Amino acid sequence: MSTLGLDLGKRRIGIAVFDLPGMGARPLTTLVRVSWPCDIQRIRTIVEDRQARRIVVGLPLNMNGSEGPAAREARNFAALLSQELGLPVELHDERLTSLEAESRLKHSSMGRKSRKLVVDQIAAALILESWLAAHGNDDTV
Repeated sequence: MSTLGLDLGKRRIGIAVFDLPGMGARPLTTLVRVSWPCDIQRIRTIVEDRQARRIVVGLPLNMNGSEGPAAREARNFAALLSQELGLPVELHDERLTSLEAESRLKHSSMGRKSRKLVVDQIAAALILESWLAAHGNDDTV
């Protein structure tokens, strides 16, 4: 059983997984967005493969805590995802996760194009790690 973390972007969805207590969240994959139905179907496949029982979606709040269009998009996507997959989907503040992910990759030998794909996965892992810190990271999550 696992928990998935999603960093929802306009062009890509970064996905991370937590499935081994004590191991933390780890980057899994990046999906290039196609359409809501297609994106949800590809996430469904990952949920089934990983036997996920919960999904945590990053909520992109403004720095002052208010919600803008991206936060509303994340809320809508999370509600649809929960409805379609029949799983609990929680939202978690993701402020500055992409910047932190980019910072972690800044000095890597990875090419710019590869970093673009990996940064979304790392941001998803940071979202999931933050959620786990707030909710516990044992096999009950």
